[in-house]
Amino acid sequence: MMTPVNIKAADKMLTIKWDDERITNIKLANLRINCPCAICSVDRESHGSKYIPIYSDEQLTISNIEVIGNYAIGISWKDNHNTGIYDYNHLIKLSS
Repeated sequence: MMTPVNIKAADKMLTIKWDDERITNIKLANLRINCPCAICSVDRESHGSKYIPIYSDEQLTISNIEVIGNYAIGISWKDNHNTGIYDYNHLIKLSS
């Protein structure tokens, strides 16, 4: 499994440099839309697949990124949403 060696949020993108030297970029809006937490999952299910949320700047600003074990990162957003744990495979899928 690949692990990140550097993670940076800037210019509405999350840039991850992996231990195999690959660099991936994920739009912050794409991260937020695909938040894996239970609250966001239920919200997506209730709105259906055609729902496209519109986020404020606060909702798309990362206040903290925490490495969780050797498999994921936890992202805290400026609007205090912080329950999403993004495993590395999920992040790689979001970048493609």
